Amino acid sequence: MNGNMNWRWMQLGGTLLLLLAFGGCQGAVSSKDKQALAATTRAVPVAVASAIEQDMPVYLTGLGSVTAYNTVSVKSRVDGELLQVNFREGQQINKGDLLILIDPRPYQVQLASAQAQLYKDQASLRDAQLNYQRFKDLLQQSGAMSQQQVDTQKATADTFEGAVRADQAAIDNAKLQIDYCHITAPVSGHIGLRLVDAGNIVHASDANPMLVITQLQPISVIFTLPEDSLPVVVQRMKQGTLKVDAYDRDDKTKLATGTLLTIDNQIDQTTGTDRLKATFDNKDGVLFPNQFVNIHLLLDVRKNSTIVPSVAVQRGPQGSFVYVVKADKTVEARTVTVALTQSNQSAIASGLEAGEVVVTDGQDKLQNGAKVETRSPTGNPKTSQSTTPPGTAAPTS
Repeated sequence: MNGNMNWRWMQLGGTLLLLLAFGGCQGAVSSKDKQALAATTRAVPVAVASAIEQDMPVYLTGLGSVTAYNTVSVKSRVDGELLQVNFREGQQINKGDLLILIDPRPYQVQLASAQAQLYKDQASLRDAQLNYQRFKDLLQQSGAMSQQQVDTQKATADTFEGAVRADQAAIDNAKLQIDYCHITAPVSGHIGLRLVDAGNIVHASDANPMLVITQLQPISVIFTLPEDSLPVVVQRMKQGTLKVDAYDRDDKTKLATGTLLTIDNQIDQTTGTDRLKATFDNKDGVLFPNQFVNIHLLLDVRKNSTIVPSVAVQRGPQGSFVYVVKADKTVEARTVTVALTQSNQSAIASGLEAGEVVVTDGQDKLQNGAKVETRSPTGNPKTSQSTTPPGTAAPTS
């Protein structure tokens, strides 16, 4: 009997141990469930931005290259020794400045010779004209001269008159050669590197120029746009002048603002693009020939648009949507219609009002109705007052 009692006590102890073990497991599962539940209700840190109402510019962008407004390769029109170089490399010059002097003495001698020949032929012309008048008078008064003699003398006078005109042309040509010895700036601009030095003999037949002048103020930019964009550009040009902005290679810093001048008369079939030309004052000299720039052509301005950062707009099966932060610090997934995306901003046509707050970072952790708290640029959560959406009363104590 004692053996049966011991066996019963052993069964009872085992049962108690199983119950205690099962109770401990139940407590552990309940604790994990509570932690998971707490995690689902914890506020998600996000970055936000307010939708604002402002004008939205519409740009067409293209790649461009800066070109000088005028480029002049200065060459000699005469042969001779280079006496003076009156400019410095890289100098800014004005139209009409004397740049180079070529030895004019050979052409001054030619001028003096032509002037002497003119003086001689003028004397011969006067004598021939006087003889012609005498022969003509004798023919009319006494008939002592024949008509043939009178005509011959007239031809002689005309011959000397032709010689005088040829001498005058020789004089004008010599003066022109002397003028060519004084090379002046045909345009205002920037001088590049000097290609010849004083003392060299230059020729009118030289293939290489003596210097190159580039006009930098104003300056031009040639850029390309797709052919599909040309009709609207042509239409806008008829309505007025279009503004053009030139940006640096990184497309972040605006260098200059100019105007669209013209569109090329043919489309490049290999690329499907057309070339356009814009002009810039370039008063500060920030643009330089052959410089690569990004061009932003201002096509239109949409008035009173609702603007949000482009990163706030998400894509889903139902289309575009944004997470809107409500007054109770929960988010609402709201479907929106995007009218235009320009750079890092999007214009919302419908579904959002100016002043509402949208989530710009952390959307991957959100769902409709989730609680959020915004974080500052340093990553620290803001106070409840600072997270209140614009247009909503802040909580009071």
